[in-house]
Amino acid sequence: MLDRDTRHTLELPGGQGDNDESWLTSYLDVLTLLITLFVLLLALTPAGEQAVREGADSSGMQGGLPAPATQASGILPRHSGVQPNMAALDIPGVSVSQGREGVTLRIDDSLLFPSGEAVLTAQGQDVVESLIDVLATFDGQISVEGHTDDIPIATPRFPSNWELSAGRAIAVMRHLERQGVAISRMRAVGYADTQPMESNATPAGRAANRRVELLLRQQPEGEND
Repeated sequence: MLDRDTRHTLELPGGQGDNDESWLTSYLDVLTLLITLFVLLLALTPAGEQAVREGADSSGMQGGLPAPATQASGILPRHSGVQPNMAALDIPGVSVSQGREGVTLRIDDSLLFPSGEAVLTAQGQDVVESLIDVLATFDGQISVEGHTDDIPIATPRFPSNWELSAGRAIAVMRHLERQGVAISRMRAVGYADTQPMESNATPAGRAANRRVELLLRQQPEGEND
């Protein structure tokens, strides 16, 4: 027979003695909340990582380190921010393209020379001078290349398109030299009509083929200006 104190203990509200397992309910509630929290964190992780990457890209940082500067193939910039300057180049009649050898500045022949001549016009001098700041952002070699259409020329000064294209390339190179570009960084090349961009069957195609190009190429390693 149980004494009075023992009966009082067993009769307390909610009292189950040593076999009371009501604490499991609270424990399971806590576990449920933790699992829910982890699921939410996992769901949000990709968005968080993307935000971090976007923030790093906008600040020029990757993984806490400065992001490497993007360089055009074949071009050695003197300082960062060169390529945006190239992309922002907006000179009528001058286009920019990038190839395996480097960056090419292509100038319409009509902006530079009178027909059949190799003396820069006043407008042509202005166009060449407008490129000086762009050229100053690069080390390395500048190949000035003259091109013609396939219509033959035969004058005392220019017996063929070879001489005409070379003469025009030299005229541009000499004007660049007068503007401060080191002659040791440049060369002049005449291609005549051997590298057409368009068909010479139409006036528009021939006009496109008459051009002067400045090919900017990285200086070979181990060589100095």
